[in-house]
Amino acid sequence: QVQLVESGGGLVQPGGSLRLSCAASGRTFSYYVMAWFRQAPGKEREFVAAINWSAGSTYYVDSVKGRFTISRGNAKNTVYLQMNSLKPEDTAVYYCAAAFRTTVVVANPTSYDYWGQGTQVTVSS
Repeated sequence: QVQLVESGGGLVQPGGSLRLSCAASGRTFSYYVMAWFRQAPGKEREFVAAINWSAGSTYYVDSVKGRFTISRGNAKNTVYLQMNSLKPEDTAVYYCAAAFRTTVVVANPTSYDYWGQGTQVTVSS
């Protein structure tokens, strides 16, 4: 079993920044992908960013490229999402997810085996 715990959400003005953290525990990671998704009220869950833990490859949805950065922390099993130049349309609950498969469609939520509880990000003046 794996537990994922997100933190770092909050209220920020347009143009501001936030850094989300996701701490994973309960299992030793070898080959896996960790990702961030988000879900706004009345909308489907949307892929934001992913990182292949062993290769370090990163993937982003077009709407956040150049503004968001996903990274691995120095602490084992921690992933971050640095969000800059935030816009009101970034407002959503952000979820951390982990996949333990050799083949992962990073943007497909069904590829992921474990999910965190989510953290609210609100971008508003």
